[in-house]
Amino acid sequence: MKRFLFSVFAFVIIIISSVAAQPNKAVPEKLSTELNIQASGMSAERLNRIDKILQQYVNDKFINGAVAIVYRNGKLAYYKAIGYDDVEKKTPLQKDEIFRIASQTKAITSVAVMMLYEQGKIMLDDPISKYIPEFKNPKVLDKFNEADTTYTTVPAKREVTIRDLLTHTSGIGYAQIGSPTMNAIYYKAGVIGGIGVNKYILADKMKALGSLPLFHQPGEKWTYGLNVDLLGYLVEVISGKSLADFFRTNIFEPLGMKDTYFYLPKEKYNRLATLYTEDSTQHIIKTPEHININGDFYSDYPNFKGTYYSGGGGLSSTAYDYAIFMQMLLNGGEYNGKRILSRSTINMMTTNQIGDIPFGDNKFGLGFEIITAKGSAKSQASEGTFDWGGMFSSSYWIDPKEKMVVQFVLQLYPNSHGDIHQKFKTLVYQAIND
Repeated sequence: MKRFLFSVFAFVIIIISSVAAQPNKAVPEKLSTELNIQASGMSAERLNRIDKILQQYVNDKFINGAVAIVYRNGKLAYYKAIGYDDVEKKTPLQKDEIFRIASQTKAITSVAVMMLYEQGKIMLDDPISKYIPEFKNPKVLDKFNEADTTYTTVPAKREVTIRDLLTHTSGIGYAQIGSPTMNAIYYKAGVIGGIGVNKYILADKMKALGSLPLFHQPGEKWTYGLNVDLLGYLVEVISGKSLADFFRTNIFEPLGMKDTYFYLPKEKYNRLATLYTEDSTQHIIKTPEHININGDFYSDYPNFKGTYYSGGGGLSSTAYDYAIFMQMLLNGGEYNGKRILSRSTINMMTTNQIGDIPFGDNKFGLGFEIITAKGSAKSQASEGTFDWGGMFSSSYWIDPKEKMVVQFVLQLYPNSHGDIHQKFKTLVYQAIND
């Protein structure tokens, strides 16, 4: 009898150990839009604090409105629109409005690149010139003359790789929103940031970028730039499809992302959120129809038939659609029975890829900021959380430890009251109740 009980006990221990050894991931099921706060392990009472803070910012005319969505343990904990789409008309903001997500596009492009990597069509340490010859024999900026925007260069020590582009360590800068030197060099060559523009072609601008200098040696430091726009063109070259078509057939349709586009179909024009800016007192006003942000910018973007597919910032989406994309990443590359990437690839993308290159308290992976122990101590987000945001004051994060995905969307540029993002993050974490 003792021997039998010992055998049963040993068998149970083996089973428990086996279950514990399984990868920690959420169940890949379809996200419901029905609230289930109790199952999410969060407090309804404490989540209501979010409403009060957001409403205060609306009342103070610091923002026109915001949409926030929080899933934890695969259950919907919070999904609200606070404020107005049109302040003057008192038109309420809707949860399902379509927002310009700008640099949140980068995560989707990075996933597309890694899909090609998993298919054996590229290697991460391949030089980009292997696929786009205009980037062969790169040069690095040496001296720049502000008076006439002329410059001198020195040879790069090595070629720019796909990994450099995914990690923003290539030396490529940003047009329109970069440093004055970057803006001047790119403007003179006709290279653009790619957001809010009209009749351009991605291939033309990326080929022009290839002839321009890098702003530091490849792999030397982290510089935010047009890296992911170039990766979007790489996807087009390898796949033979436009970036819009590749996204649609390989990511959006499989995942059920029905409201994510570079340019909206006409029947959805009325769902585009109104874009706001600030006056001289740092209070909100509507963005003019056509403005200059170191180049043309159309505030009704993406409500027209554009031709430029910016992998670094061109998409628009809803809070729910982007939550689906984030849940796929949290699930280890799978959502609702559709596998987009392998778990091992997601692990690689969310692991430090820049070594000791300075990046504040955190690190950078393949398309995401990665929260370190030092960063976690200051932000509440768990170590290993990965995140980013967008130009129009949107932000998102994915916390694997808490099994949580969060999207917080505004439509405001610039935003002098950006502390709202950290306050929102604090309010989300303080509501965890299990």
